[in-house]
Amino acid sequence: MHFGFPLRLDARGRLAAVDDDDYLRGLVEMLLFTRPGERVNRPDFGSGVDRLVFSSGGDELAGATQALVHAALQQWLGDLLRVEEVQVEAVDAVLTVTVRYTRPDRPAAGTRVLRLTGRGAQ
Repeated sequence: MHFGFPLRLDARGRLAAVDDDDYLRGLVEMLLFTRPGERVNRPDFGSGVDRLVFSSGGDELAGATQALVHAALQQWLGDLLRVEEVQVEAVDAVLTVTVRYTRPDRPAAGTRVLRLTGRGAQ
């Protein structure tokens, strides 16, 4: 078991524990919402995609975001997950990022999906 991300308390007032799948999802969210330079001991950690979710820019922004997200996932979480697909959709002023990934240690568990929009993670 792992501590949940973001850190929160359970019903007993202790740090909430989560299973491996929820922990990995939390790591993906943390990576994607951390801006490079935000971490003192790891200034290169993060993707900065949170700045782009509210930007407008059409297909060029979508392509750049797709490459940015895929590279960050491979660099920082490549030993914990296998990126199956990063899909970015720019419609009007809303950028939607969908990440499909599997766990290499449990490929039979199936693909996990994380969707980020201007409204947050779903």
